[in-house]
Amino acid sequence: MKNEDYQIFGIRAIIEAINAGKTLDKVFIQKGLKGDLIKELETLIRKNGIGFSYVPIEKLNRLTRGNHQGVVASISPIAFYELEELVEKVLANENKVPLFLLLDQLSDVRNFGAIIRTAECTGVDGIIIQKKGAAPVTADTIKTSAGAAFKVPIAKVNHLKDAVFYLQASGIKVISATEKTENTIYDVSLKEPSAIVMGSEDVGITPSILKASDATAKLPLLGEIGSLNVSVACGVFLYEAVRQRLN
Repeated sequence: MKNEDYQIFGIRAIIEAINAGKTLDKVFIQKGLKGDLIKELETLIRKNGIGFSYVPIEKLNRLTRGNHQGVVASISPIAFYELEELVEKVLANENKVPLFLLLDQLSDVRNFGAIIRTAECTGVDGIIIQKKGAAPVTADTIKTSAGAAFKVPIAKVNHLKDAVFYLQASGIKVISATEKTENTIYDVSLKEPSAIVMGSEDVGITPSILKASDATAKLPLLGEIGSLNVSVACGVFLYEAVRQRLN
C-alpha cells in the first residue's frame, strides 16, 4: 500500500470524484491556475467543505508522476463520521464512560497514525479533527496506526471550537493539554465523560479552544528539553485516563 494508491489527479477526474461522493482529504491546486473548469472545481471544494491549498507545480510533480493538470487530490482510505452521529452513538452505550480525543491542527501524518494506535489501545471512543489544516489519513497514517485507523471512529468538523461546545452541551468535560497552566494531569479528574484536546506540533492549542475548555493540564517535565513529541504526550494523557478509571 502506497500513498499513490489514495491519490487522484486531473481536474475533471477530481470533479467527478466529488460528485460521486468520494471522501477527499485534501486537494492541492497549482498556484495561478485559471479557467472555467478550475473555477467549477473550486466551487465544489468550498461547497463540500474539503480542505485545499494552492501550491507550486514542483509540489504536484513530487506528489504524482501522472499528468496532473495542476490538481492532485488525496482520497481518504476510511469513512468519516458526522460529529453528532458519533457522540450520540457513544452516549447510547451505558456500559462505558465516554472518552474522546480532539486534535487541534495536528499536521504530521505519522504522529496522527501513532496517536490513533494509542487511542485504540486505550479505549478512546472517537477522534475529532478539523476539516481544514488537519493531517490527512494517508497510507503512512494507516501503517503507523497499525491498522487502528480502521477501528477508531474519526469525525471531521468545520470548526473544532464548535465541537468543544457540542461536547460540553452533551455532558462531556473538555480538558486541554497545554504547558500554559499550573495544573498537572495528575490534578485533573478523568473519571467522568471526558474529551482530551491535543495541540499541533508547533504552536499547540488554539487560544480560543483553551479558553473554552473546562480544564487545562500539563505533564511535569524534569529534564532540560521543554516539550514532548505530541504523540508521546497524548499517550501519557490517555493512559492517565485509563489508570484513573481502572482505580
